[in-house]
Amino acid sequence: MRITHVSAATVLLLAALTACGPTADTGTGDATSTAPPTPKAPVTGTGEAAEEPSADTESTAALPDMVGKGLQSAQDEAQAAGFYHLTSHDALGRGRNQILDRGWKVCAQTPAPGAHSTDTKVDFSTVKLKESCPAGAGQAEPEKVGSTMPNFVGKAVKVARQALDSSTSITVDDASGQDRMVLIESNWKVCSTDPAAGEKLDGQPVTIGAVKFGESC
Repeated sequence: MRITHVSAATVLLLAALTACGPTADTGTGDATSTAPPTPKAPVTGTGEAAEEPSADTESTAALPDMVGKGLQSAQDEAQAAGFYHLTSHDALGRGRNQILDRGWKVCAQTPAPGAHSTDTKVDFSTVKLKESCPAGAGQAEPEKVGSTMPNFVGKAVKVARQALDSSTSITVDDASGQDRMVLIESNWKVCSTDPAAGEKLDGQPVTIGAVKFGESC
């Protein structure tokens, strides 16, 4: 009787294990799901891929003649024509800034009127409204000097300072003997320099003698 009871329990245990086993093969031969294929890009009617527009196309426009116009009007007209890279300078070579554009007029422009790339830098040579334009295009912005002292006589003290190396020690004296302070250097003109024009310039201090424009040295 003990043996029969154990055998029956064993049979019940085997039946339970069989019921918990893996499911039968579905007959597909592969239990792993397959990812759907990647859809292809639609083909255009021409059979060719559409070309993207070039990003570096250069635009050309007609630059107007703005000589004789007020600086503000000239700038507005240049921008309306498609030119936005604008600058201006003092045609008299005094290095004055055009802070109030409506107080200045155009004596010359670079480049000349005509067709140009809209990336072109447009430079206006200007004087104040009550001043007369110099002959030609006037004086350009000062260039940095090299190893020789240039001739600054007659130019603004500001122009001389801008042209000299920024590390140069500069002293400006009133050449009239009145011992006035030189505050606005664009209003003072150079009468003399030490070292003199043509002499070697090698880091030594520079002394400038100056008077106000309209005065004699």
